[in-house]
Amino acid sequence: MTAGPAGLRRFLAPREAPPVEPAVERCELCAAEVAPEHPHLVDVAGRALKCACRPCALLFVDRPREMAGTAYRTVPDRYRYDPEFTLDDAQWDALQIPVGMAFFLRNSLRDPVDGAVVACYPSPAGATESELDLSEFVDGVGAGRLGAMLEPDVEALLVRHGDVAGATRSECLLVPVDACYRLVGLVRRHWRGFDGGAEAWIHIDRFFDDARARARDVGSSHRGGPSR
Repeated sequence: MTAGPAGLRRFLAPREAPPVEPAVERCELCAAEVAPEHPHLVDVAGRALKCACRPCALLFVDRPREMAGTAYRTVPDRYRYDPEFTLDDAQWDALQIPVGMAFFLRNSLRDPVDGAVVACYPSPAGATESELDLSEFVDGVGAGRLGAMLEPDVEALLVRHGDVAGATRSECLLVPVDACYRLVGLVRRHWRGFDGGAEAWIHIDRFFDDARARARDVGSSHRGGPSR
């Protein structure tokens, strides 16, 4: 039997893809389902982030604790800013960071007392990392009140130097370390060409706008709990 045009149409028309079920995120310790916004743990030795449910996250607040041979610590949810923060061009140049934004964290595994300072900056390939001389950090980014508050492994000082909110200046925010890796993901996903392109900078500006909106003045005493 020869099929007519109407009969052929069903073979020629593109098939609709079956609906894709959204991936269910689970706690990487107990496998419980977690909401899209959920706490994270830092594997201190591996410097890796793990998704966690709130009960598991509460087990590791304030200090590292071991589970199955791995030391974890809960990422807090505090955002802080210091209106008195300053960083001049010479201090920024001393860090030898080739872009205008970076985040700085203390690695307690390398230095349990002071915490070796690691500088990371987002790039299209991911987070590019370099270990700083401690004096460069203490005399510059870490000199202010935010540097004194920085919790090793789980928080970072996020710095943007140059054109900030339409003016040439620097800003520094104390943020959870998982926020920094969200920024890294945005850059990897949207960066195009040498300068990133307009779309990438729209997403980067929105990220900083959101971080500023969450941040409280460094004078506040609220410490913050498990990250949401």
